[in-house]
Amino acid sequence: MKTSDVQQAYSSLSHVYIDLFGSGQHEHPDDLRLIDQHLGHVTGPVLDLGCGPGHLTGYLRSRDTDVTGIDMVPEFIAHARQAHPTAKFELGSIARPARADGSVAGALAWYSLIHFEPNQLNHALAEIRRIMAPGGVLVVGFFEGPRCEPFEHKVITAHRWPADEIARRLAESGFIELERLQRPRDGERRAHAAIAAAAV
Repeated sequence: MKTSDVQQAYSSLSHVYIDLFGSGQHEHPDDLRLIDQHLGHVTGPVLDLGCGPGHLTGYLRSRDTDVTGIDMVPEFIAHARQAHPTAKFELGSIARPARADGSVAGALAWYSLIHFEPNQLNHALAEIRRIMAPGGVLVVGFFEGPRCEPFEHKVITAHRWPADEIARRLAESGFIELERLQRPRDGERRAHAAIAAAAV
C-alpha cells in the first residue's frame, strides 16, 4: 500500500479521528502502564511514530519524557501542537524517519504499522532499528489475529497479526522481546496485542 494513500485517507477523516481518539480517554490502563514502564523513564530522545492526534505523545511528555510525535497527516500535527503545547511534533514518515543512525533511545509505534503490507513491514522495522541506540526500547501496538490478514479498517485497509509473528519479525530486525500484552476481542473492540522489545 502506498504511503500517500494512507496519508490521504487519514487526512480526509482527520476531524472524525481527532474527535474519537484525540482525548486519549479510550486508552486501556494496561496499555498506558506498558508504555510508561518501557518509555516513560527513558533517558534520551523518544519518538512517537505515527502519533496521530498526539494523545500518547502528550501522555509521555507528562512523564517528563523527551518525546517527539511524528505523523504524515498535517491535520493531526496541527491538532497535536495545539492540544499538547509542551510536546514536540513534526511531519514525517515511519517508513523514513529523519534521524541519524543510533540516535534514538526509545520509540512508540502504536497502531502505526497496521497499514503496512506484510512485504513492507520488515523494511519499516529495519528503519526503526537503524535509528535506535543499542538497548533502546520499541513498543508496538497492533490488532491481533490467528494469521496475518487484511481487513476493512474504518479509514483504510489494515492488517491483523499473530503476536508470535510480530515478535519473530522484531527479532529478525534486531530486537529482543521484553514484554507482551494481549487482550481478546471485547464487543466492537478487536483483539489487541502489544510488544515491548529492546534493540540488540
